[in-house]
Amino acid sequence: MSASTETRGQHPPQHPEPVQPGVKLPVAVASAVGVLAMAIWGLVAPESASAVIGEAVGWTSNWFGWFYIALATGVLVFVLFLAVSRYGNVKLGPDHSKPTFSTFSWAAMLFAAGIGTDLMFFSVAEPVAQYLAPPVGEPETVEAAREATVWTMFHYGITGWGMYALMGMALAYFAYRRHLPLAVRSALYPIFGRRLEGPLGHGVDTAAVLGTIFGVATSLGIGVVQLNFGLNLLFGIPEGVPAQVGLIVLAVVIAAVSATTGVDRGIRLLSQLNVLLAIGLAAWVLVTGRTTFLINAAVMNVGDFVRTFPALTMETFAFEQPTEWMQGWTLFFWAWWIAWASFVGLFLARISRGRTIRQFVAGTMIIPFSYIVMWVSIFGNSALDRIRGGDAAFGELAMNTPEQGFYTLLLDYPGAMFIAGVATFVGLLFYVTSADSGALVMANLSSRLPTVHDDAAPPLRIAWAVVTGLLTMAMLLVGGIEALQFATIIMGLPFAFVMVLVMVGLYRALRVEGHRADSGRSSLPTMLSARGGSTAADAAGAEAGSHRNWRARLGRVTNFYTVPQAVEHLEQVVEPALRSVAAELTERGVAAQVVRDASAGVEGGDEVSSTNVHLSTDDDPHPFIYRVELEEAAVPSYGGRMARGRDTYAVLQVHLQGGGQGYDVMGYGELQLIHDCLDRYEEHLAFLRLNEAEPTS
Repeated sequence: MSASTETRGQHPPQHPEPVQPGVKLPVAVASAVGVLAMAIWGLVAPESASAVIGEAVGWTSNWFGWFYIALATGVLVFVLFLAVSRYGNVKLGPDHSKPTFSTFSWAAMLFAAGIGTDLMFFSVAEPVAQYLAPPVGEPETVEAAREATVWTMFHYGITGWGMYALMGMALAYFAYRRHLPLAVRSALYPIFGRRLEGPLGHGVDTAAVLGTIFGVATSLGIGVVQLNFGLNLLFGIPEGVPAQVGLIVLAVVIAAVSATTGVDRGIRLLSQLNVLLAIGLAAWVLVTGRTTFLINAAVMNVGDFVRTFPALTMETFAFEQPTEWMQGWTLFFWAWWIAWASFVGLFLARISRGRTIRQFVAGTMIIPFSYIVMWVSIFGNSALDRIRGGDAAFGELAMNTPEQGFYTLLLDYPGAMFIAGVATFVGLLFYVTSADSGALVMANLSSRLPTVHDDAAPPLRIAWAVVTGLLTMAMLLVGGIEALQFATIIMGLPFAFVMVLVMVGLYRALRVEGHRADSGRSSLPTMLSARGGSTAADAAGAEAGSHRNWRARLGRVTNFYTVPQAVEHLEQVVEPALRSVAAELTERGVAAQVVRDASAGVEGGDEVSSTNVHLSTDDDPHPFIYRVELEEAAVPSYGGRMARGRDTYAVLQVHLQGGGQGYDVMGYGELQLIHDCLDRYEEHLAFLRLNEAEPTS
C-alpha cells in the first residue's frame, strides 16, 4: 500500500462495530494511579511535594510557556476560521437532524456554562492584583486600572472559550455525524485510524482524564477556600483545614447521592435557579452602587479589550520576563482552560446536536463571554473604585487573601449580610454541581458507552468523586490555591499536545465533507444528461410517454400515503430496484449488497425505530450508502388527498452517508428509483476522485 493511500484510509469509519459497555481499564487504572500517587504524596510529604511541583512548574514555564500562548491563539484562529469558511455549514449531526433544544434554551445553557465559583473569586481578586502589581508599567495609575479589568476579561474571555468550542465541535462532529464514541480519541481517527483502539487511544483518553481532574480540583479548591470564608462570615465557622475537609466531603456525598438516586435532575433545576440568583446579585451591586460609573466603565472596558486583544493574545513578555506573574496568571489560565476543555466540550457537544458549526461557534463565542463581561465589569470596577476612593486596606486584603475579597466588597452594599448569604448559596451550589458534573465526565471518559446518550455506571462516578476530593485536599495541604495552579500548568501540558492533534483530525474530516459537496456540483451535468434518451428512438419514446408521466408525477406529489402503502412500496418497488442496481454493480466488479430491516436506535435523545431498505458497497474507507427509510411526517396545510381525520402520512426519505437528503421517493417507479440511485452513485464516484486527488502531505 502506498503512503498516500494509507493516509486516506485513516478517515473515521461510517459504521463502526457496536460498543460493548464497560470500563476502559487501562484509562481508569492509569489515571487513578497517577492521581492517587500525587494525592498520597501531598498528604504524606507536603513539603517535598511542594518543592518538586515548584521546580516542575518553573521548567514547564521556561520551556513551554511560549507553546501555551501560541496554542491558545492558534485554537481561537482555527475555530473562527471554521466558522467563516465553507465548513461552517456542516451540521454537528446528520444532514436531516434538527437542534435538540430551542435557540432560547440552548442560549440559556451556554449562558449558565460561563458561571462558576471561580469567576466569583477572580472577578475581584484579579483586577485588584493587576492594579496593585501589574506585569509591566506603574501600579495604581489610571492606565493600570484600565488594564486591570481588561486582563481579567482576557484571561476569562474568548480565547478560553475557543478551546471549549474546539473540543465541543470535535466531539459532536465525530459522535453525531461519524457515529464514533463520544470520546477524545475519536477526533484523532483521521490521523491514526484503528491504531487508536490500542495503547495510543488509551493514552489520549488518559491525558484527557488527568487534565480534567486537575482542572476540576483547582476549581473545587478555589471554591473551598472562598466558601469557608463566607461560612465564617455568616455562621462563625472557623477558617482552616477541618471546615475545608468538610466542604470536600459534602461535594463527594452530593456526587454519590446524585449518581445513585437520580436526583441530578433536581440539581440541574437548582442550577437554573442559581443562574437567576447570580444575575440578581450582579444587578443589586449595579443598582445600589455607582451605576453611571459602572456602565461607563463597562463600555470603556469592552473598547479597551477589542483594541488591545491582538497584542495581548501573543504577549510573552520576552524582554520584561515577569516569570512569577506569567505562572500565576496567563500560563495558569491557559492550562486551566485546556484542562477543562474535555469537560465543557462534552457538555457543549451534548446540547448542540443538529446545529451547524457556524451557529455553534457564534453561540459559544458570544453568549458566555457576554455574561463574563457583565460580571467582571461590575465587580472588578466596583473593587477598583473602592481602592481608588482611598480604601487601601481593602486592596491589600483582596490581593493577599483573595478568597476574602469578594465577600468584603459585598459588605459595602445595602443588605450586606443578606446578599452575602445569597452569594454563599450561589457559590455552594456551583461548587457541588461542579463536583458532581466533574465525576460524571471523568467516569464517562474512562468508560465504553453504547451510545452518546448513555452515562457511566454509578460506582465509577462515585469513585472519581472520591479521588477528586482526595486530590483537592492534598493540594490544599501542599500549598493551597497556588499549588493547585502550579499542578494545573504541569498536568495540562500533555493534553495541550492532544488538542493540536484534534485540530488536525477535525480539519482532515471536514476537508472530506468539502469533497462531498464538490462532488455533487461536478456530477450534476452528468445526472441531467443521463435522464435523456441516447438515441432518436429513445427520445421519441420519452416524448410519447411524457403526457402520461407528468400526470402521474402530479398525482404522486399531491397524495398522502399510509404506512401500509409505504411498506408495500418498499417491498414491491424499492427493494427490487436496489437489488437490480446491486446485481449490476457486482457484475461490474463492485461488491454491493441490499438489506431490508426494521432497526431501532436513538435519535436526538429519543428512542426511534425505522423500516428501511439500503444498498451499500464495500469500498473502504468510504462505502456508498443509499438507504430508503420509512418515516411519518405531519400533513402540510396546502391540501392534497388524504384520509379524513389523519394528521400524519408516510414518506420514504433517501438517506446517504451524511444523513437524510430531504426528499421523498414514495410513488417513484422502479426505473425512477434506479436513476435516482445512480445519480447518487455518480456523485459518490466524483467525491472519490476528488478525495484521491487531494494532496496528502
